Amino acid sequence: MDPRVDNNAGFCYNGIKSSLHGWDCRMERGKFIVFEGTDGSGKSTQIKLLGKYLSSKGVEVYLTREPTDSPFGALLRSCLTGRVDADERAIAALFAADRLDHILNEVNGIRAMLEAGVTVLCDRYYFSSFAYNGGFVPLEWIIELNRQAMELMRPDLVIYIDLPPEEGMRRVAKRGEAERYETLERQKLIREKYFEVFERFKDQENIVIVKSEENKAETQEAIRRAANAIMFGGKQ
Repeated sequence: MDPRVDNNAGFCYNGIKSSLHGWDCRMERGKFIVFEGTDGSGKSTQIKLLGKYLSSKGVEVYLTREPTDSPFGALLRSCLTGRVDADERAIAALFAADRLDHILNEVNGIRAMLEAGVTVLCDRYYFSSFAYNGGFVPLEWIIELNRQAMELMRPDLVIYIDLPPEEGMRRVAKRGEAERYETLERQKLIREKYFEVFERFKDQENIVIVKSEENKAETQEAIRRAANAIMFGGKQ
């Protein structure tokens, strides 16, 4: 996979950068921060802003996402856009397979990055499966399907960007053609499922809910506070 590197920001997206301005941060395990939210919540923007912020603090950062750019992810994207028709259970299994490859890939997998001392920011992880797939097939089956991922690599921090589904769908409409889950009815169900699983796993996961403000800088400030707590002990 060809890395897409932002040389000015000091981080790479779905790629590897071996050092940052000569500073070696590979002595300790990197942190794993996951972004979650319904469609249109602003995850893509906020994850890039946090990446630039952490890079400015001397942290080597790797931005990635699910579905990935692997063959599993490519098939998933075809299912989500409707180019390939698939049952919800098959889609859930594809997400689980893509996630395991995402964790275990020896070249640019999450585990390899973390062990190299790189902090990983990931756009969606297993809570997305619980909320999206779990809204349409039995949740217990989805949890068991993702049990290996949960045991292999739990996030140090899960940031959920909360946005009313109505506003999210207005944002999605501006992008053009909607994907599989992008209807108001489904987004409402998905948001409810997120909060259901957050309550269920609140004692096992470090989850921070951030309101998606109209001012992106305000949202980012809340996200930085959560990240600072695990990265720098709360200091900026």
